[in-house]
Amino acid sequence: MGYYIILVIGLFIFLSSFFTVKQQTSVIIERFGRFNSIRNSGLQLKIPVIDRIAGRVNLRIQQLDVIIETKTKDNVFVKLKVSVQFKVLQDKVYEAFYKLEYPHDQITSYVFDVVRAEVPKLKLDDVFERKDDIAVAVKRELNDAMSTYGYDIINTLITDIDPDIQVKNAMNRINAADREKTAAEYEAEAGRIRIVAKAKAEAESKRLQGQGIADQRREIARGLVESVDVLNRVGINSQEASALIVVTQHYDTLQAIGADTNSNLILLPNSPQAGSEMLNNMVASFTASNQVGEAMKKANSQARIKSNKKDEFGGTADSEE
Repeated sequence: MGYYIILVIGLFIFLSSFFTVKQQTSVIIERFGRFNSIRNSGLQLKIPVIDRIAGRVNLRIQQLDVIIETKTKDNVFVKLKVSVQFKVLQDKVYEAFYKLEYPHDQITSYVFDVVRAEVPKLKLDDVFERKDDIAVAVKRELNDAMSTYGYDIINTLITDIDPDIQVKNAMNRINAADREKTAAEYEAEAGRIRIVAKAKAEAESKRLQGQGIADQRREIARGLVESVDVLNRVGINSQEASALIVVTQHYDTLQAIGADTNSNLILLPNSPQAGSEMLNNMVASFTASNQVGEAMKKANSQARIKSNKKDEFGGTADSEE
Protein backbone atom coordinates (compact mmCIF):
# COMPACT_ATOMS: atom_id res chain seq x y z
CA MET A 1 0.00 0.00 0.00
CA GLY A 2 2.78 2.42 0.88
CA TYR A 3 4.48 1.54 -2.38
CA TYR A 4 1.47 2.69 -4.38
CA ILE A 5 1.28 5.92 -2.44
CA ILE A 6 4.94 6.68 -3.14
CA LEU A 7 4.40 5.79 -6.80
CA VAL A 8 1.44 8.15 -7.10
CA ILE A 9 3.34 10.97 -5.37
CA GLY A 10 6.33 10.41 -7.64
CA LEU A 11 4.14 10.43 -10.73
CA PHE A 12 2.47 13.65 -9.57
CA ILE A 13 5.85 15.32 -8.97
CA PHE A 14 7.08 14.16 -12.36
CA LEU A 15 4.06 15.50 -14.18
CA SER A 16 4.25 18.82 -12.31
CA SER A 17 7.68 19.31 -13.82
CA PHE A 18 6.06 20.03 -17.19
CA PHE A 19 4.02 23.10 -18.08
CA THR A 20 2.95 24.94 -21.22
CA VAL A 21 3.24 28.58 -22.15
CA LYS A 22 0.70 30.15 -24.51
CA GLN A 23 1.57 32.10 -27.61
CA GLN A 24 2.47 35.78 -27.03
CA THR A 25 3.08 35.04 -23.35
CA SER A 26 6.22 34.81 -21.23
CA VAL A 27 6.55 32.98 -17.93
CA ILE A 28 8.86 34.04 -15.09
CA ILE A 29 10.54 31.10 -13.29
CA GLU A 30 11.95 31.62 -9.79
CA ARG A 31 14.12 29.21 -7.84
CA PHE A 32 13.82 29.50 -4.09
CA GLY A 33 12.25 32.97 -4.56
CA ARG A 34 14.97 34.25 -6.84
CA PHE A 35 14.67 34.96 -10.55
CA ASN A 36 15.87 32.01 -12.55
CA SER A 37 14.70 32.27 -16.18
CA ILE A 38 12.11 33.45 -18.68
CA ARG A 39 10.22 30.81 -20.62
CA ASN A 40 8.42 31.50 -23.89
CA SER A 41 5.59 29.71 -25.71
CA GLY A 42 5.60 25.92 -25.90
CA LEU A 43 6.15 22.93 -23.58
CA GLN A 44 8.58 23.78 -20.76
CA LEU A 45 10.26 21.90 -17.91
CA LYS A 46 11.04 23.00 -14.37
CA ILE A 47 12.43 21.33 -11.29
CA PRO A 48 9.60 20.32 -9.02
CA VAL A 49 9.42 21.92 -5.60
CA ILE A 50 12.59 23.92 -6.29
CA ASP A 51 11.33 25.99 -9.23
CA ARG A 52 8.02 27.77 -9.37
CA ILE A 53 6.09 29.95 -11.83
CA ALA A 54 6.28 33.46 -10.40
CA GLY A 55 4.01 35.04 -13.02
CA ARG A 56 2.95 35.33 -16.59
CA VAL A 57 3.50 38.41 -18.77
CA ASN A 58 1.14 39.18 -21.68
CA LEU A 59 3.07 40.22 -24.81
CA ARG A 60 0.02 41.19 -26.83
CA ILE A 61 -1.00 44.82 -27.51
CA GLN A 62 -3.24 46.08 -24.74
CA GLN A 63 -5.40 49.18 -24.46
CA LEU A 64 -6.01 51.38 -21.46
CA ASP A 65 -8.78 54.03 -21.53
CA VAL A 66 -8.16 57.03 -19.30
CA ILE A 67 -10.85 59.68 -18.66
CA ILE A 68 -9.50 63.04 -17.55
CA GLU A 69 -11.33 66.19 -16.52
CA THR A 70 -9.48 69.46 -16.92
CA LYS A 71 -10.10 73.03 -18.00
CA THR A 72 -9.05 74.98 -21.05
CA LYS A 73 -7.43 78.36 -21.40
CA ASP A 74 -10.85 80.04 -21.63
CA ASN A 75 -11.92 78.37 -18.33
CA VAL A 76 -14.17 75.71 -19.83
CA PHE A 77 -14.18 72.34 -18.05
CA VAL A 78 -13.88 69.44 -20.43
CA LYS A 79 -13.56 65.66 -20.18
CA LEU A 80 -11.13 63.86 -22.46
CA LYS A 81 -10.98 60.14 -23.09
CA VAL A 82 -7.44 59.04 -23.94
CA SER A 83 -6.91 55.51 -25.26
CA VAL A 84 -3.34 54.23 -24.77
CA GLN A 85 -2.23 51.19 -26.75
CA PHE A 86 0.88 49.52 -25.35
CA LYS A 87 2.71 46.20 -25.10
CA VAL A 88 5.59 44.58 -23.19
CA LEU A 89 8.83 44.25 -25.13
CA GLN A 90 9.87 40.62 -25.36
CA ASP A 91 13.48 41.37 -24.55
CA LYS A 92 12.47 43.39 -21.49
CA VAL A 93 10.09 41.00 -19.77
CA TYR A 94 12.26 41.00 -16.63
CA GLU A 95 11.99 44.83 -16.28
CA ALA A 96 8.24 44.78 -16.97
CA PHE A 97 7.64 42.12 -14.30
CA TYR A 98 10.00 43.19 -11.54
CA LYS A 99 10.40 46.96 -11.89
CA LEU A 100 6.74 47.97 -12.21
CA GLU A 101 4.04 46.45 -10.06
CA TYR A 102 0.99 48.35 -11.34
CA PRO A 103 1.66 49.41 -14.94
CA HIS A 104 -1.88 50.62 -15.59
CA ASP A 105 -1.74 53.03 -12.66
CA GLN A 106 1.65 54.29 -13.80
CA ILE A 107 0.44 54.92 -17.36
CA THR A 108 -2.69 56.65 -16.04
CA SER A 109 -0.60 58.99 -13.90
CA TYR A 110 1.58 60.03 -16.83
CA VAL A 111 -1.49 60.60 -19.06
CA PHE A 112 -3.07 62.82 -16.39
CA ASP A 113 0.14 64.78 -16.02
CA VAL A 114 0.63 65.43 -19.74
CA VAL A 115 -3.00 66.23 -20.57
CA ARG A 116 -3.38 68.62 -17.64
CA ALA A 117 -0.20 70.35 -18.76
CA GLU A 118 -1.20 70.69 -22.43
CA VAL A 119 -4.95 71.40 -22.42
CA PRO A 120 -4.85 74.53 -20.18
CA LYS A 121 -2.66 76.15 -22.85
CA LEU A 122 -5.44 75.88 -25.46
CA LYS A 123 -8.88 77.33 -25.92
CA LEU A 124 -11.82 74.99 -26.30
CA ASP A 125 -11.97 75.27 -30.09
CA ASP A 126 -8.23 74.65 -30.29
CA VAL A 127 -8.60 71.50 -28.16
CA PHE A 128 -10.86 70.03 -30.85
CA GLU A 129 -8.57 71.15 -33.66
CA ARG A 130 -5.29 70.11 -32.02
CA LYS A 131 -6.30 66.90 -30.29
CA ASP A 132 -3.75 65.02 -32.40
CA ASP A 133 -0.98 67.26 -31.05
CA ILE A 134 -2.09 66.45 -27.51
CA ALA A 135 -2.07 62.73 -28.33
CA VAL A 136 1.45 63.00 -29.75
CA ALA A 137 2.64 64.79 -26.60
CA VAL A 138 1.13 62.04 -24.42
CA LYS A 139 2.77 59.31 -26.49
CA ARG A 140 6.17 61.02 -26.40
CA GLU A 141 6.06 61.45 -22.63
CA LEU A 142 4.88 57.89 -22.05
CA ASN A 143 7.54 56.41 -24.30
CA ASP A 144 10.28 58.26 -22.44
CA ALA A 145 8.94 57.12 -19.07
CA MET A 146 7.73 53.58 -19.77
CA SER A 147 10.56 52.31 -21.98
CA THR A 148 12.68 52.00 -18.81
CA TYR A 149 10.15 49.50 -17.47
CA GLY A 150 10.03 47.44 -20.67
CA TYR A 151 6.81 48.90 -22.08
CA ASP A 152 6.44 50.18 -25.62
CA ILE A 153 3.68 52.75 -26.30
CA ILE A 154 2.21 51.84 -29.69
CA ASN A 155 -0.24 54.71 -30.01
CA THR A 156 -2.28 57.20 -28.04
CA LEU A 157 -5.67 58.39 -29.26
CA ILE A 158 -8.01 61.07 -27.93
CA THR A 159 -11.28 59.35 -28.69
CA ASP A 160 -13.69 61.76 -26.99
CA ILE A 161 -13.85 65.42 -26.00
CA ASP A 162 -16.86 66.20 -23.85
CA PRO A 163 -17.32 69.80 -22.63
CA ASP A 164 -19.81 70.81 -19.99
CA ILE A 165 -23.44 70.38 -21.10
CA GLN A 166 -24.14 74.12 -20.94
CA VAL A 167 -21.10 74.84 -23.09
CA LYS A 168 -22.23 72.25 -25.64
CA ASN A 169 -25.69 73.80 -25.77
CA ALA A 170 -24.17 77.25 -26.31
CA MET A 171 -21.91 75.89 -29.07
CA ASN A 172 -24.89 74.25 -30.73
CA ARG A 173 -26.84 77.51 -30.60
CA ILE A 174 -23.91 79.41 -32.11
CA ASN A 175 -23.56 76.84 -34.85
CA ALA A 176 -27.31 76.87 -35.54
CA ALA A 177 -27.36 80.69 -35.68
CA ASP A 178 -24.41 80.71 -38.06
CA ARG A 179 -26.09 78.18 -40.33
CA GLU A 180 -29.34 80.15 -40.27
CA LYS A 181 -27.39 83.26 -41.23
CA THR A 182 -25.79 81.42 -44.13
CA ALA A 183 -29.18 80.02 -45.18
CA ALA A 184 -30.70 83.51 -45.09
CA GLU A 185 -27.87 84.84 -47.26
CA TYR A 186 -28.40 82.07 -49.79
CA GLU A 187 -32.16 82.64 -49.76
CA ALA A 188 -31.66 86.37 -50.31
CA GLU A 189 -29.28 85.67 -53.19
CA ALA A 190 -31.76 83.21 -54.69
CA GLY A 191 -34.54 85.82 -54.36
CA ARG A 192 -32.38 88.43 -56.07
CA ILE A 193 -31.62 86.01 -58.90
CA ARG A 194 -35.33 85.23 -59.28
CA ILE A 195 -36.20 88.95 -59.39
CA VAL A 196 -33.48 89.68 -61.97
CA ALA A 197 -34.52 86.68 -64.07
CA LYS A 198 -38.17 87.72 -63.88
CA ALA A 199 -37.29 91.30 -64.88
CA LYS A 200 -35.23 90.03 -67.81
CA ALA A 201 -38.06 87.74 -68.85
CA GLU A 202 -40.59 90.56 -68.65
CA ALA A 203 -38.30 92.86 -70.64
CA GLU A 204 -37.83 90.19 -73.29
CA SER A 205 -41.57 89.53 -73.30
CA LYS A 206 -42.37 93.22 -73.73
CA ARG A 207 -39.77 93.52 -76.47
CA LEU A 208 -41.24 90.59 -78.35
CA GLN A 209 -44.75 91.84 -77.66
CA GLY A 210 -43.84 95.28 -79.05
CA GLN A 211 -42.22 93.68 -82.03
CA GLY A 212 -45.36 91.60 -82.58
CA ILE A 213 -47.60 94.66 -82.29
CA ALA A 214 -45.37 96.55 -84.73
CA ASP A 215 -45.49 93.64 -87.18
CA GLN A 216 -49.26 93.44 -86.73
CA ARG A 217 -49.72 97.14 -87.41
CA ARG A 218 -47.41 96.91 -90.38
CA GLU A 219 -49.50 94.10 -91.85
CA ILE A 220 -52.72 95.99 -91.08
CA ALA A 221 -51.35 99.05 -92.85
CA ARG A 222 -50.31 96.91 -95.80
CA GLY A 223 -53.78 95.38 -95.92
CA LEU A 224 -55.40 98.83 -95.77
CA VAL A 225 -53.26 100.04 -98.64
CA GLU A 226 -54.22 97.02 -100.71
CA SER A 227 -57.91 97.55 -99.83
CA VAL A 228 -57.73 101.21 -100.88
CA ASP A 229 -56.07 100.21 -104.15
CA VAL A 230 -58.84 97.70 -104.87
CA LEU A 231 -61.53 100.29 -104.13
CA ASN A 232 -59.74 102.87 -106.29
CA ARG A 233 -59.81 100.48 -109.22
CA VAL A 234 -63.63 100.27 -109.02
CA GLY A 235 -64.06 104.05 -109.01
CA ILE A 236 -64.03 104.87 -105.29
CA ASN A 237 -61.58 107.64 -104.38
CA SER A 238 -59.08 107.35 -101.52
CA GLN A 239 -61.10 109.42 -99.03
CA GLU A 240 -64.25 107.41 -99.52
CA ALA A 241 -62.29 104.15 -99.46
CA SER A 242 -60.60 105.06 -96.16
CA ALA A 243 -63.89 106.05 -94.60
CA LEU A 244 -65.51 102.83 -95.80
CA ILE A 245 -62.72 100.72 -94.31
CA VAL A 246 -62.93 102.52 -90.97
CA VAL A 247 -66.72 102.08 -90.78
CA THR A 248 -66.34 98.40 -91.69
CA GLN A 249 -63.79 97.91 -88.89
CA HIS A 250 -66.11 99.73 -86.49
CA TYR A 251 -68.96 97.31 -87.17
CA ASP A 252 -66.59 94.34 -87.09
CA THR A 253 -65.53 95.47 -83.60
CA LEU A 254 -69.16 95.72 -82.47
CA GLN A 255 -69.81 92.23 -83.82
CA ALA A 256 -66.77 90.80 -81.99
CA ILE A 257 -67.87 92.40 -78.71
CA GLY A 258 -71.39 91.00 -79.08
CA ALA A 259 -70.09 87.49 -79.82
CA ASP A 260 -68.47 87.28 -76.35
CA THR A 261 -71.24 86.53 -73.83
CA ASN A 262 -68.98 87.23 -70.83
CA SER A 263 -67.79 90.62 -72.05
CA ASN A 264 -68.62 93.70 -69.94
CA LEU A 265 -67.18 96.14 -72.48
CA ILE A 266 -69.42 99.00 -73.62
CA LEU A 267 -68.45 100.96 -76.72
CA LEU A 268 -69.75 104.56 -76.77
CA PRO A 269 -71.21 105.82 -78.99
CA ASN A 270 -72.52 102.68 -80.73
CA SER A 271 -75.69 103.84 -82.53
CA PRO A 272 -76.05 103.81 -86.34
CA GLN A 273 -76.13 107.63 -86.34
CA ALA A 274 -72.76 107.56 -84.58
CA GLY A 275 -71.32 105.48 -87.41
CA SER A 276 -72.72 107.92 -90.00
CA GLU A 277 -71.45 110.91 -88.06
CA MET A 278 -68.01 109.28 -87.74
CA LEU A 279 -67.99 108.72 -91.52
CA ASN A 280 -68.90 112.35 -92.23
CA ASN A 281 -66.25 113.57 -89.82
CA MET A 282 -63.64 111.38 -91.43
CA VAL A 283 -64.57 112.58 -94.93
CA ALA A 284 -64.44 116.20 -93.74
CA SER A 285 -61.09 115.63 -92.05
CA PHE A 286 -59.66 113.97 -95.15
CA THR A 287 -60.94 116.88 -97.30
CA ALA A 288 -59.43 119.44 -94.95
CA SER A 289 -56.13 117.58 -94.86
CA ASN A 290 -56.08 117.45 -98.67
CA GLN A 291 -56.71 121.18 -98.88
CA VAL A 292 -53.95 121.87 -96.42
CA GLY A 293 -51.66 119.60 -98.38
CA GLU A 294 -52.47 121.38 -101.69
CA ALA A 295 -51.86 124.78 -100.09
CA MET A 296 -48.50 123.62 -98.75
CA LYS A 297 -47.56 122.28 -102.18
CA LYS A 298 -48.41 125.63 -103.83
CA ALA A 299 -46.45 127.53 -101.23
CA ASN A 300 -43.45 125.28 -101.70
CA SER A 301 -43.71 125.63 -105.51
CA GLN A 302 -43.80 129.44 -105.34
CA ALA A 303 -40.85 129.44 -102.98
CA ARG A 304 -38.80 127.32 -105.38
CA ILE A 305 -39.70 129.64 -108.32
CA LYS A 306 -38.57 132.72 -106.41
CA SER A 307 -35.36 130.99 -105.39
CA ASN A 308 -34.61 130.06 -109.00
CA LYS A 309 -35.20 133.63 -110.17
CA LYS A 310 -32.82 135.02 -107.56
CA ASP A 311 -30.19 132.58 -108.67
CA GLU A 312 -30.64 133.64 -112.32
CA PHE A 313 -30.36 137.38 -111.55
CA GLY A 314 -27.39 136.80 -109.33
CA GLY A 315 -25.64 134.83 -112.06
CA THR A 316 -26.25 137.62 -114.62
CA ALA A 317 -24.88 140.24 -112.33
CA ASP A 318 -21.76 138.28 -111.74
CA SER A 319 -21.17 137.75 -115.44
CA GLU A 320 -21.52 141.47 -116.22
CA GLU A 321 -18.97 142.41 -113.59
